[in-house]
Amino acid sequence: MSTASGALLLCRARPEAVAPAAPLLRERMVLAGAGPEWSALVPEGKPWQHGTEPVDRVLTGWATALAVGAPWPVLALWWDTDRGGFTLASGFRRPVGYEWLADGTPVGEDEAMRTFAARLGLDPVLDVQALEPLTRPDPEADAPARVRGLLAVLTRAGLLLPAGLDPGEPADRLRGAARVLPDAEQVEWAGRPGALGAELDLVAGGTLGPWPRGRGARALALAQLALGLPLTVWGVRHRGGGWVVAGSVLTARGALGLAYDRLRAHA
Repeated sequence: MSTASGALLLCRARPEAVAPAAPLLRERMVLAGAGPEWSALVPEGKPWQHGTEPVDRVLTGWATALAVGAPWPVLALWWDTDRGGFTLASGFRRPVGYEWLADGTPVGEDEAMRTFAARLGLDPVLDVQALEPLTRPDPEADAPARVRGLLAVLTRAGLLLPAGLDPGEPADRLRGAARVLPDAEQVEWAGRPGALGAELDLVAGGTLGPWPRGRGARALALAQLALGLPLTVWGVRHRGGGWVVAGSVLTARGALGLAYDRLRAHA
């Protein structure tokens, strides 16, 4: 296994749908297609190496922040010197994940793998059977090999990871490979004015579709605020950068959702 850590975010949506949402993570990333209905986000930085939050928590926070306001799920893949694994975030559902020790020893729950398959709409028989070996001991498969095995199953769902974005590679090498892809696109934090514009575009009916209105929309916005504010506070107190981002995005979307509903009501 590589001595360096690395990470990928895989969104089950085309790049044009992911591009408006990705800058809200406030991280420089490279965006590229990963199959007909998938996109890959490759972080340019390595915040997990500069703070107290490990790579899996950073990636879980990022995946959650992207997924809470989008109609498509986000799969975070990560690895370091000790472990490797994945986290799947979809809407307001609790993220589900699985991990392996560096030597490939499974340390997750079998039920998590079945939940993962169900949320991605994989075949409940064939695909689940293909995933089951990843939860069993295999002395010849280390953690990156386990992640590659997971990706092999997802090829049936249309995922085609671009060349060079291989599990186990260090973050710098992943970034270099992503930059030279034919459809590579740079996404980055545009500051508060730019972020507000991106949020309004999403809310007003951008690539995520028209923003809902009425009692249900207000309830959703209030739920986002109720979840986002304490999540942001918790992240700040525990220096959890990924969770701060997730909480901030939830709070912003809740506030904008309420504002948009009120403006449209008086239009």
